Amino acid sequence: MRKITRRILSPILIGSLFGLTSQLSLAKNVDFNFTQDQEHTAVDIIDKLSTRHYRNQPLDDELSEQMLNKFIESLDPSKAFFLQSDIDRFEEKYATTLDDTLKQGDLAPGHDIFTTYYARAHERLSTIIELLDEDSNYQFDFTKDDYLPITPEDQRWAESVTEANRKWHMRMKASVLSLKLSDETVEEAKSTLLRRYKNQLTRLEQQDADDVFETLINALTLLYDPHTSYLSPRTLENFNISMSLSLEGIGAVLQTEDEYTKVVRLISAGPASKQGALKPADKIVAVGQGDEGEMVDVVGWRLDEVVKLIRGPKKTTVRLKVIPADAANGSITQEIRISRAKVKLEEQAAKKGIIELTDGEDVFKIGVINVPAFYIDFEAYRRRDPNFKSTTGDVIKLLRELQQENIDGLVIDLRNNGGGSLQEATTLTDLFIDQGPVVQIRQTSQTISRNYRSRRRAMYRGPMVVLTNRLSASASEIFAGAIQDYQRGLVVGAQSFGKGTVQSLTPVHSGQLKITESKFYRVSGDSTQHRGVIPDVAFPFLVDAEEVGESSYDTALPWDQIHPVPHEAYYNFDQILAEIVDKHESRKAVDPDFIFLDKQLAKIKENKAKKAISLNEQRRLDELESREANALGLENERRQAKGLDAFSTVEDWEKDRSDRVTEATEEASQKDLNTDDDALLAEAGYILIDTINLLNKLPPDQVANFK
Repeated sequence: MRKITRRILSPILIGSLFGLTSQLSLAKNVDFNFTQDQEHTAVDIIDKLSTRHYRNQPLDDELSEQMLNKFIESLDPSKAFFLQSDIDRFEEKYATTLDDTLKQGDLAPGHDIFTTYYARAHERLSTIIELLDEDSNYQFDFTKDDYLPITPEDQRWAESVTEANRKWHMRMKASVLSLKLSDETVEEAKSTLLRRYKNQLTRLEQQDADDVFETLINALTLLYDPHTSYLSPRTLENFNISMSLSLEGIGAVLQTEDEYTKVVRLISAGPASKQGALKPADKIVAVGQGDEGEMVDVVGWRLDEVVKLIRGPKKTTVRLKVIPADAANGSITQEIRISRAKVKLEEQAAKKGIIELTDGEDVFKIGVINVPAFYIDFEAYRRRDPNFKSTTGDVIKLLRELQQENIDGLVIDLRNNGGGSLQEATTLTDLFIDQGPVVQIRQTSQTISRNYRSRRRAMYRGPMVVLTNRLSASASEIFAGAIQDYQRGLVVGAQSFGKGTVQSLTPVHSGQLKITESKFYRVSGDSTQHRGVIPDVAFPFLVDAEEVGESSYDTALPWDQIHPVPHEAYYNFDQILAEIVDKHESRKAVDPDFIFLDKQLAKIKENKAKKAISLNEQRRLDELESREANALGLENERRQAKGLDAFSTVEDWEKDRSDRVTEATEEASQKDLNTDDDALLAEAGYILIDTINLLNKLPPDQVANFK
């Protein structure tokens, strides 16, 4: 390839520089064919999806077109390799026929689409690698006012190779600038890109029939719901090996989004949760081993490959470079150090604490029980060990201790509780309500079971609230929903996750199918699916519900209702809820922490509204400086309103945050809960006090039938 001697590349030369044409020629022969086993497996999966999946959805022409789009998207999520002419050809040939061929076990369309993708991607990556070679003088002009569209509606397939070349130049320019703003030189950034594209090319060349078949079939399963998926024999083997070796990690649930690995949620009491810096919706762009190991760029990597880098022996360090969830663009990265460990059952144990609050006249002693997960030691339970460890068993002990302290009310904190044992969600509910159903479960056959019930008289009969956030999921939502439906206590906080489905593994001709077979419903008849639990009193939460939660999946099963079941209504909150909300809003309007949260949310929404990334270096530097100054200003406003000293610089603030993370990590191993400096928990306590006071003002016959 010829050298470009000019330092700044003219856009006119881009097309000829890339040296690509619209003619497809396989740079490396894609030598694979689907096997008969895979053909039979496809037919078997279609049969099981149509007969056993909760969503009664036929594989017809409409689903055929959606599957085609999903397969194309899974291969090329950034619309970087295919041309519009490729897409047009696929749609003409396969949009309404993919269902018919697949039912017959004919996988030829998948072969055609993948080999086209392979040819486009192989040629593009090979050319870019040559272009970015260390001897290349390929440069970028960061003084021009170029922009890279970032909204889905502005991202489209290139109409021609010339247009694709220009778009790739802009993509590369954006990547180099982002790396440059993260303290890499241009040459270092180009070397990073070179490694990134070499890795992508290597992974592309390693693709075989098993990989393509799994991707093709999951383009169909994902249309039924996001939790239904096909696991090939190789995927199952890798999964089982990982489980049997008990490899340690950071305690995070990850998923692939476009070219990035995104954090979905953190495991309670896991290393990342304790460390405190990694957040849901953060995007991992690089992984480093130990304190000084090279940061390996993982943009474009498969999820399982990224997980392998992150996992490792306990007490070793992994470093993650992430794009924070609230970043307006990829120019801001943060390096996070996490010490790997295995999440221990005892570290997920419920903890108690007490906060003392006043309504201006009286001091109230509010008990707090934090439930990070619904856990149970199944092995000890099966052995009938009377001392088996479980959420309910631990909470019983904590309740007894709190009742000895003569608490005036109780807050059950379910923030960040991702769920766990349905049995434990039921038995925990049993501690707070008398006999009655806790959850309804509807099967694919539409049969409804109500076997999960509270069977004893409530152990704690005092006033209570349940605190949730967007990361409270599954079993957490069953507990919170039951407490709300029985009007046993108020639910406060943020709308929960909305995971209201149950999956099971079923064997298919080759491999296994994880399939959604039932759905949770509350005793009110409302599903917990998609909508989650809506709090009685809403708090702001910095995780974007459009980024995290069941409703963020475009194929999630919908919210719906079935018939309610008879159940008690212990308190009449309807008469006092409006006043409770008014009192909350009054406090929130003057509370420095809530004001800070609201202003942070407004800034995040402003950043998310941006439709393009500037590729002008000075403009980006100005944006970064403005962002840091704005964030520091908001933090200092909060501190001064609370009588604390302001930070002089961003560096001072970052050091303080680092120190707090260290303190939180040390406190995580303590037996009792640290309730200090938690504005949301304190406000949940004030809401509970308001509830107690307002209920006391009502006539006895309007308060409750729960004594």
